[in-house]
Amino acid sequence: MVGAGASGHDEDNIPAASGSPDASLTQDDSFTATSHAGLTYPWGEAAPATGETIRIAPGISWARIPMPGSLGHINSWLLDDADADGDGVAIVDTGICLTMCSDEWKALYAGALKDVRITRVVGTHLHPDHIGLAGWIAKKLDVKLWMTRGEMLTARAIVADTSETVPDEVLVQSRAAGWDDAAIERQKSEGWGRFGMMVYPLPRSYVRMKDGDVVDMGAHQWRVVTGSGHSPEHACLWNEREGVLVSGDQVLPRISSNVSVNITEPDADPLGEWLDSIDKLLRVLPSDLIVCPAHGEPFKGLHVRLMALRDEHRMRLYNLAESIAKAPMRAVDSFPLLFNRPIGAHNQGLATGEALAHLKRLEVEGRVKREDRDGVWWYHGVA
Repeated sequence: MVGAGASGHDEDNIPAASGSPDASLTQDDSFTATSHAGLTYPWGEAAPATGETIRIAPGISWARIPMPGSLGHINSWLLDDADADGDGVAIVDTGICLTMCSDEWKALYAGALKDVRITRVVGTHLHPDHIGLAGWIAKKLDVKLWMTRGEMLTARAIVADTSETVPDEVLVQSRAAGWDDAAIERQKSEGWGRFGMMVYPLPRSYVRMKDGDVVDMGAHQWRVVTGSGHSPEHACLWNEREGVLVSGDQVLPRISSNVSVNITEPDADPLGEWLDSIDKLLRVLPSDLIVCPAHGEPFKGLHVRLMALRDEHRMRLYNLAESIAKAPMRAVDSFPLLFNRPIGAHNQGLATGEALAHLKRLEVEGRVKREDRDGVWWYHGVA
């Protein structure tokens, strides 16, 4: 597919190390407790080895791309895609722009994908572990990138922010959430623009996917089903005939996707959008699908999982509202109520975004109100 130079990097200068201390901090993994009781795993704990794929059902195979950090991998789904030029494969999600990810693609091209024609690259959503190498593959193989408009345009806006200095708006929000001076100084020292470091330059043009579209891949048709909250317009792909759903991060078996208030939309209600999306998927999708997630193993029990995700978020909202009714709190004070792991310097930013999302949902529901005290937000119960 590509050649490697003496430096260990390919000719496109894909970096060997991420600009982030944990390259999995791409907003995929929540810090909240979750249960995957009631799910079944037809392939158990099996996973594709380097350069290999596992056939999941007619029309879809599974590759696994390694990543550094706590998540450790992203699943790439390879969809059979016959067109006028003959048989081929569409790639769904690619891994981060790191040599450990691009090396796996080289291994696949020397192994399971040897002599296989790639027809297109699909990004379920904008996070770097999903589209980090999409531009690289599209460029090398002269194929189109397919995404929803909300994901593509948001990705472009974030990549275009090349400032190395942490924006004032970010520091204001951190202070409002209750960060102390030391934490804010640390945030300043860490710089900005990590997203762009983990994404290979995106192509100037793309093919837009919309909710309800049916993407024809020869003998197989994949319906686009969108969700929101984790990202603006996340695309899932549903093969109704074969009973398969490529769920991306919209439904994960063992972890809950991060749902955060981000500085690009500081007044948004992402948790409300996330809960609405869960209800939508329960209405639209049957319960007996094979679910192919971005992280973890393929599973069955879609409705069980969706209801667990919904109910767990609702319980956290209830507990948070009950605590605030007893005493006002800031976003940082809510961490022990929301998260099942220690929050420290390495994950305080993502934890803050998720805490703000829960507090915003309670505001929208009229269960708490926010008071600004000298730039710090305090949340009070509503009688």
